[in-house]
Amino acid sequence: MASGSDRNPIIIGGLPSQVPDFDPEETQEWLDSLDAAVDERGRERARYLMLRLIERAREKRVAVPEMRSTDYVNTIPTKSEPFFPGNEEIERKVLNATRWNAAVMVSRAQRPGIGVGGHIATFASSASLYDVGFNHFFRGKDEGDGGDQVFFQGHASPGIYARAFLLDRLSEQNLDAFRQEKSKAPYGLSSYPHPRLMPDFWEFPTVSMGLGPIGAIYQARMNRYMQAREIADTSKSHVWAFLGDGEMDEPESLGQLSIAAREGLDNLTFVVNCNLQRLDGPVRGNGKVIQELESIFRGAGWNVIKLIWDRSWDPLLAQDRDGVLVNRMNTTPDGQFQTYATETGSYIREHFFGDDQRLRAMVENMTDDQILHLGRGGHDHRKIFAAFAAAKAHKGQPTVILAKTVKGWTLGPNFEGRNATHQMKKLTVDDLKGFRDRLHLPITDKELESGAPPYYHPGRKSEEIQYMHDRRMGLGGYVPTRVVRAKPLALPGDKTYASVKKGSGQQSIATTMAFVRLLKDLMRDKELGRRFVLIAPDEYRTFGMDSFFPSAKIYNPLGQQYESVDRELLLAYKESPTGQMLHDGISEAGCTASLIAAGSAYATHGEPLIPVYVFYSMFGFQRTGDQFWQMADQLARGFVLGATAGRTTLTGEGLQHADGHSQLLASTNPGCVAYDPAYGFEIAHIVQDGLRRMYGPDSEDVFYYLTVYNEPIQHPAEPENVDAEGIVKGIHRFSEGTSGSIPAQVIASGVAVPWAIEAQRILAEEWNVRADVWSATSWNELRREAVEVERHNLLHPEEEQRVPYVTRKLAGAQGPFVAVSDWMRSVPDQIARWVPGTYQSLGADGFGFADTRGAARRFFHIDAQSIVLGVLTELAKEGKVDRSVLKQAIDRYQLLDASAADPGAAGGDA
Repeated sequence: MASGSDRNPIIIGGLPSQVPDFDPEETQEWLDSLDAAVDERGRERARYLMLRLIERAREKRVAVPEMRSTDYVNTIPTKSEPFFPGNEEIERKVLNATRWNAAVMVSRAQRPGIGVGGHIATFASSASLYDVGFNHFFRGKDEGDGGDQVFFQGHASPGIYARAFLLDRLSEQNLDAFRQEKSKAPYGLSSYPHPRLMPDFWEFPTVSMGLGPIGAIYQARMNRYMQAREIADTSKSHVWAFLGDGEMDEPESLGQLSIAAREGLDNLTFVVNCNLQRLDGPVRGNGKVIQELESIFRGAGWNVIKLIWDRSWDPLLAQDRDGVLVNRMNTTPDGQFQTYATETGSYIREHFFGDDQRLRAMVENMTDDQILHLGRGGHDHRKIFAAFAAAKAHKGQPTVILAKTVKGWTLGPNFEGRNATHQMKKLTVDDLKGFRDRLHLPITDKELESGAPPYYHPGRKSEEIQYMHDRRMGLGGYVPTRVVRAKPLALPGDKTYASVKKGSGQQSIATTMAFVRLLKDLMRDKELGRRFVLIAPDEYRTFGMDSFFPSAKIYNPLGQQYESVDRELLLAYKESPTGQMLHDGISEAGCTASLIAAGSAYATHGEPLIPVYVFYSMFGFQRTGDQFWQMADQLARGFVLGATAGRTTLTGEGLQHADGHSQLLASTNPGCVAYDPAYGFEIAHIVQDGLRRMYGPDSEDVFYYLTVYNEPIQHPAEPENVDAEGIVKGIHRFSEGTSGSIPAQVIASGVAVPWAIEAQRILAEEWNVRADVWSATSWNELRREAVEVERHNLLHPEEEQRVPYVTRKLAGAQGPFVAVSDWMRSVPDQIARWVPGTYQSLGADGFGFADTRGAARRFFHIDAQSIVLGVLTELAKEGKVDRSVLKQAIDRYQLLDASAADPGAAGGDA
């Protein structure tokens, strides 16, 4: 196909400008020099030289335009297309069968009484893109490595299932159980790519739009990271992300393009299916989304390949000597191109070619039908192959392929290019007949008129099916496939945890620092240490983790090519190509994507990594909760640390930093095991149990979330008869009351446990109340276990009824129960129904604000004195103390005056 380069235009701001050449001989000498550099020294050297020339031109103030967009034609001209190695006739037959089965599967899922829906138009537009990938590019895992990582566009899943059916990976029963995962078990197919639901098939959950692109970027980077650190050989792995042009409006889709360019991730290819439509209408009706995306990607430093027209345009473009056709292509908006996709050949002749004699002359010998079938490049196997091959061969940059297609392609006039096509799920008999005819399938009218339309399989021994199997065997096995080859890790023994269990002595440290100290000891382990992946969003120093800089170092593929400003310090900032720490800048979304890629490496590459992601707790489940859901779906494992937790603990930061609800948000994620520990010895038991559950012999597909604080406190040594089981299950009695005659119970978590201990003292000394203090290390796990117990009892009434752990644990405790934490009351309220006695909770409900810790806690009435009032109030309700003591306590402790509270400890970021 002719391209802009064939006509020698200079592109300025995306528009062709015919700049005259006053010295063609000199021009040719420069071009010959560049050709020689490419031929003799390679493309990398030529690229470097070009960049230096541009740099020098700007130094000399030569007006060099930025080539942000090019003509609206294919990037790869026809003369540069490589030989197509496949059998296009057979591949068309395979694709036709796949197209049919994908559409029929969704249509059958809409039958009366079922009506579970599905989407057919997205795959219809991208089917050729996938088919070329399957036949010629996507590497499987049979060679023992991770193969390629392919992020399939979520709405295209019916097409992936349809292809798997032809390869005998799925049966008709599976296809008929699409979106009926429980009612048709064990044959059910998930609606979209969900590894948790189909753990042997799907690898990457992608249908939450925007998460596929950012996930692919950080997967490609994780591949390089694992290679650099000699954990796995990922040199052959290529990451492919199939995306939609409408999806690119999501901030996560484009927000991290720069890191891929900055780190030269040429192991990454985005394939953007530009069918010009969102779910309800055009992406850029008055504009050109391909041109817009080209500018964005070029500006971010990506290699851009546009795949716009199929081979039927080649003769017309070859005639376009003066650029009138390309100019028409450049200036026609997307909304009009969508209209052309739904109109007749005569309409296109009149409106696209008709108002310029030169354009009319180009098509005067073509019939209306031939004009109608002037196609888009995303449906042409040879053009697609050329684009994919160029992307794989390109070095030094990630590549994006912008492939123009028609949404609903081949589905017939009621579907193709229609605004409503995304929501159209059922084909009429007439639609099916037209679809069958277009695909040339041997299915009779009678089969289509009597009941549900049939699936089509050409036969296991047919030429088409054998071709498919041969292509996949040549590429290393079937895709998608998820394989877990990782072996359990040799986990460290109790000795590694001993130091943290000793407490902090006379020193006051935050629980964040207690965790960091434990992490240091774990990273010294010869077997386990190198597998830790430290991740933080530009906050390592805030969390007291700068001590890792000199030893673990910060990962940078280019190393450190400058002298650090703090190089003379013991904890100097150090970067290295083999660094262990991922310093992802101020991007929680990027960090979480790194977390997911590292946490699923045990399956992706057969080598387990142990990610430890530390962040401001407010910016975790609240800001990137969708990605944590993705993490659970992808069966990723690792530790997530919500540091600087609590509504009142992060003094001075105020409303947007004060987290009093992430534990509640974490409780909504079934893959998350969430804890709110108070002391170092609790952290030790939780982390040890987490390593066992996630990386031991009977590994589980969960991840651990620990909320830790920045308030310095003295950490006691582990009690002699520590209740290790209770710590892990969610509650243990930390301090038994020894004074006072009136029994009561205080349940606290995290930073609130020291307040409860102080309240215990006041209650005994001033109110004759003997209160036990319980540390609720996990309100969430207590509730989760209790819910499962109730579920079992509901369905097994004939069996002995089980009792929730929290109920059994508190069964012997006397008196009312008062729960307190630095969270909103909904967090401790999770266990209310299973506590065997009167229960009341205190919490920090409402927005946070900037003040001293003491004032904030007095305002929310969760400090020690407020706990005292809470216990007395419940005792008064039970008639165990006179109600008059309540007013006495309020007055004595000045509980209505926030300024009367002890300000508490200041500082202590870590």
